[in-house]
Amino acid sequence: MKRRKDVDEFKVVEGVIDPPTVKTLYKLLSRGTISALHGSISTGKEANVYRAEDEEGKPLAVKIYRMSTAETDFMMEYIVGDPRFKKVGRRSRLLIPQWAMKEFKNLHRYHDAGVRVPKPLEIERNVLVMEFIGDMESNLPAPLIKNIEIPSPVKVFNEIIGMIETGYTKAGLVHADLSEYNILWLGKPIIIDVSQAVLIGHDNAKKYLLRDIQNVINYFKKLGVRTEDPEVIARHIISVGDK
Repeated sequence: MKRRKDVDEFKVVEGVIDPPTVKTLYKLLSRGTISALHGSISTGKEANVYRAEDEEGKPLAVKIYRMSTAETDFMMEYIVGDPRFKKVGRRSRLLIPQWAMKEFKNLHRYHDAGVRVPKPLEIERNVLVMEFIGDMESNLPAPLIKNIEIPSPVKVFNEIIGMIETGYTKAGLVHADLSEYNILWLGKPIIIDVSQAVLIGHDNAKKYLLRDIQNVINYFKKLGVRTEDPEVIARHIISVGDK
């Protein structure tokens, strides 16, 4: 019962995981999806991300969405109207698993389209298992772009705009919350936190697209990058997507 012991010890150390989530983790441990859980990589308003290992000892990332303390009102803006989620429960115990599934599906769409995101591996209730983004030898997670000195800011800016375009034209998604706070750096930019990403047919997709572009421009302007007007960039992306 070593795996059960691993989960129990993790629960005690972190003190934030509710009993149903412990059971969910135990399912993943029993299936061999993960073999060990370690400390927190990051904490957010809706979820924490932890480092884990698979049965071969390779690092994984496990995102655990909070069931009891999560603020769910903002989620409705991004999930209502999504044809993939026609029956949406407003209570957290119903909504949070759908929100986790939404991130899992969005990661798949981005990954399959060639946008650099963590590869999704498995979803169980409010627990998402995905590729670990970081140094595979030291197990150190990749930093956010805001926490490093970006080499060639103009090139990286163009890469990120290209990722936004590919997301729109190939994955059919708009991130809807993109900024320097959810782009990792591992030699190249990697987009994370895609639970709120919406299909391009969403009523607010174009508004979110413009906001994402503006956020990226605002950050890179601080680094001295001159850019086109965000509306010009957005119109170009939309026109490519309409072809």
